[in-house]
Amino acid sequence: MSRAVIYEKFGGPEVLELRDVAEPHPGPGQVRVRVRAAGLNPMDGGIVFFGGDVAAQFGISLPSGFGYDFAGVVDEVGAGAGGFAVGDRVFGGAMGKAVADFLVMWTASTSPAATWREAPDALFHTPVGISDEVAATLLVAGSTAVAALEAIDLRSGDTVLVGGAAGGVGVFVVQLARLAGARVIGTASETTFGFLQQMGVEPVAYGAGLADRVRALAPQGVSTATDLFGTETVEAALALGVPPERISTIAAGPNPPGGVCATGGSEAGPDALDRITDAILLGQITVPIAATFPIEEIRAAVTLQGGRHVHGKIVITL
Repeated sequence: MSRAVIYEKFGGPEVLELRDVAEPHPGPGQVRVRVRAAGLNPMDGGIVFFGGDVAAQFGISLPSGFGYDFAGVVDEVGAGAGGFAVGDRVFGGAMGKAVADFLVMWTASTSPAATWREAPDALFHTPVGISDEVAATLLVAGSTAVAALEAIDLRSGDTVLVGGAAGGVGVFVVQLARLAGARVIGTASETTFGFLQQMGVEPVAYGAGLADRVRALAPQGVSTATDLFGTETVEAALALGVPPERISTIAAGPNPPGGVCATGGSEAGPDALDRITDAILLGQITVPIAATFPIEEIRAAVTLQGGRHVHGKIVITL
């Protein structure tokens, strides 16, 4: 037997249950991963809470497992599964099943959809020097951050306004933007200002009057913006005269206000993850782990994630 987080109805963290399940084994073209860490994303709890059309968009039906991002080690290889061997450290995404002791995954060479742009599941080798806890945070947040910046054609010398700068995606966005040579202004609560300043970000409080506060901080103007939570930063950027084509959003639905660009991790360039892992290995960016929880405390972890006030990423350890 093995363990997996399962839910049979939509709702809050209380619907998540840690259960004993049959131990899975790979078939032809598949590998089994012994999961060591699973990174949480806002979408994980959102699927459980909202259910319905939101769950359907991600291919989730009840009963379901939980989570997407993971890292671990290959411990079984099915016949004809190319590219991976027993003992390989790996990371990736497994929609609705990541928070479990074991995952069975298709390899890229045998999957019916060979890349994660075509299917929600994806498996990559973990670079030497990157821990399982960090690797388990990379696929969604890292790729989404790259996509958000690619969509606005961020350039050296830009002043970029980042909405939700201290969140799981925000910590990647602000560091990548700084690495690209941009000045970064990030919205956050005042309790988060010190955290952002340590990453070279100029913090500004979110809420009513945001555009005026940004104008005071950057009287010469803001050239581009990305909103990682809702539309407040989009609206402020438009009010500040930023062209719509230089504003992106990841959480405002397919038709955001003002004709700005809606994007997400699946829109990132093919080298997105390599860019992230190379920068981590070179010490150019860090991945703040806000908290780790054992799998037995999954409800507490999801409750903390849902509060939207964590500085960085939350990771489940197994």
